[in-house]
Amino acid sequence: MASLVAYDDSESEAETEPVGSFNVSGQKKDSSDGLQPPGQDFASKAPEGTALPAKHGSCEDPAGHRLPLVRLWRSDPGSCPSQRLQWPRTEPDVTIPADKPPRPSLWTSHTPAGHVPLAAARFRPVKLSWGTYSSPEPSFCAQTKSETPGKNGSSLQRTRCEDCIVPYTPKRLRQSQALSTETGKSKDVAAQGPSAGRAPAPLCVAPRVSEFIQPYLDSQYKETTIPRKVLFHLRSHRGPVNSIQWCPVFAKSHMLLSASMDKTFKVWNAVDSGRCLQTYSLHSEAVRAARWSPCGQRILSGGFDFALHLTDLETGTQVFSGQSDFRITTLKFHPKDHSLFVCGGFHPEVKAWDIRTGKVVRSYKATIQQTLDILFLQEGSEFLSSTDASSRDSADRTIIAWDFRSSAKISNQIFHERYTCPSLALHPREPVFLAQTNGNYLALFSAVWPYRMSRRRRYEGHKVEGYSVGCECSPDGDLLVTGSADGRVLLYSFRTASRARTLPGHTEACVGAAFHPVLPSVLATCSWEGDVKIWH
Repeated sequence: MASLVAYDDSESEAETEPVGSFNVSGQKKDSSDGLQPPGQDFASKAPEGTALPAKHGSCEDPAGHRLPLVRLWRSDPGSCPSQRLQWPRTEPDVTIPADKPPRPSLWTSHTPAGHVPLAAARFRPVKLSWGTYSSPEPSFCAQTKSETPGKNGSSLQRTRCEDCIVPYTPKRLRQSQALSTETGKSKDVAAQGPSAGRAPAPLCVAPRVSEFIQPYLDSQYKETTIPRKVLFHLRSHRGPVNSIQWCPVFAKSHMLLSASMDKTFKVWNAVDSGRCLQTYSLHSEAVRAARWSPCGQRILSGGFDFALHLTDLETGTQVFSGQSDFRITTLKFHPKDHSLFVCGGFHPEVKAWDIRTGKVVRSYKATIQQTLDILFLQEGSEFLSSTDASSRDSADRTIIAWDFRSSAKISNQIFHERYTCPSLALHPREPVFLAQTNGNYLALFSAVWPYRMSRRRRYEGHKVEGYSVGCECSPDGDLLVTGSADGRVLLYSFRTASRARTLPGHTEACVGAAFHPVLPSVLATCSWEGDVKIWH
């Protein structure tokens, strides 16, 4: 194999053959064909009584004067850059007598075992990516292995690193090494919680009912009282919290579900201890929507990664996994058939999925760009979808009523004002529903055809300002709660539309609020800051 030589332009023509050269084993051969140990100086051969020349590497002559650079190279050939950059030539191996053990040379890379140069002490973690290094001997550069004819005959396996010349590493190899390093770091982070795509651990839930909820299970829901102070402040999320929901099963209603932009959704014990029971990292992008199943044993989640997951809390396994055609922004279970759910997002269509088959069973198409929220009416035979259409000629597409079975539009002449409606809420006792509008007010509509809007009752005083601010009615229907873009939490009287109380909730926009289904004085709110507060 041809050797690679680095030439010096100033001395290449004048010097055809150096005075001394180095072979592969690290020995120096001078012009008289006499062999010297690698570390032996020129002064070791001088007879006694004669003046010794300058030391190896010195820039002074015996008279004490400094030598020019050219004379220095010629007096000491090993210090010439053209000699140090020259690759080793293929020469026959020469054995060294056993009576003279070799000493390490100043210019060769062969060092005895256990010897660490001064430069290597500072740069010991440095490793070269060219070739394999099985020798445990430390050095600044990786040491070259001497080849024996009996073991490895190919010279391509020889490591090409002589005199601290680092071989060139291709860019693709450097990128793969950097990727492997990041993967190694991510394993430590993944050890703290379940990683994306892996089944999380089962949810550790106490079999007994919470002592705060037990007295209210056998009695009818009482009048809702207005909360006044914070009971728990939950700050485990690292991104904005999009939505929150209490478990719909009364005996398990101490659990609170929260979905966040940090690619996770969490289950909290928000009544007894305020601690996080489990964190689910099944999505690779933000989790925009997450809902409890009506049985309270599963959670359906959808995010900006186009993925849909139905997770069983007791086993930690995914009962259903689907891939949508768009980013998910809203999810709702069918109120009667719990194996069906409807999802919408950044797409003109709203799709109904069947969990049993894992396929889309119906599609509801409209000339829109995004679905903001979905609300079921009439026990699941109809549902409403709010969209982002707000231009002058699109008032008939802001809220659309659909027939669930036939996928036909029932009405699109519901909301005629030029505001989008980021969230919808159904009243628990009367056939009406509420729509949160970007006009900074809550509008009241009839829940039966022709879905007329009430002109007399309007709930004003909060700010929306483009956020997906949620709203909800209390279980008895007497109070309405909504968040605000300035962080406040506002409660209204449903009958009079007057403001009942304003809570200084969060430092950033409050985007979600939910009354507890059993406890009459417990309220949960979430904010764009990433925290959840439990009010009592």
